[in-house]
Amino acid sequence: MEKTRCDWCGSLPIYVNYHDEEWGVPEYDSRALWEKLVLDGFQAGLSWLTILKKRDAFRSAFAEFNPEKVAAFTQADVQRLLGDAGIIRHRGKIEAAISGAQAWIKLEERQGFDALMWDYVGGQPLVNRFETMAQVPPSTEFSERISKDLKKLGFKFCGPTIVYAWMEATGLINDHLITCHRHEEVARLAR
Repeated sequence: MEKTRCDWCGSLPIYVNYHDEEWGVPEYDSRALWEKLVLDGFQAGLSWLTILKKRDAFRSAFAEFNPEKVAAFTQADVQRLLGDAGIIRHRGKIEAAISGAQAWIKLEERQGFDALMWDYVGGQPLVNRFETMAQVPPSTEFSERISKDLKKLGFKFCGPTIVYAWMEATGLINDHLITCHRHEEVARLAR
């Protein structure tokens, strides 16, 4: 029997796998949360499909998203990354990943990036019950607040729309449509 999925998923295998295995699954690992925020920042102005296709190249280029290593990147690394056709070659986004790694380290020492992010939602994913994609907002007052807070901490390329998409992707918000087979499955994955 064919499974019902969120409309955005389509039928491309890379999207179907991402939708069915990753999107909306609560992520509790601090480093993985940061990686996904960086990738969502790189996606700004592009399709998520572009990022998915380049994700392995991003991981290779950014030292498997090891924040300590990325935080130590130099201008020579920026130049190297600007020449890497496997990733999105955008100076601002590359430099944002580096400064974001530096901000992540400071935050990790204070309380943990994961702890801060999950505190916003009281430690449990917010579960929406949208029936159609038209009901899903591109951003909310909540994502605007988190975006402002992240920027104050030194993160960049984390506007309200990017933050909302990141919250959906990392399971801070469950925005699988209620008609989607993953809505209830994902809801059960919360701690």
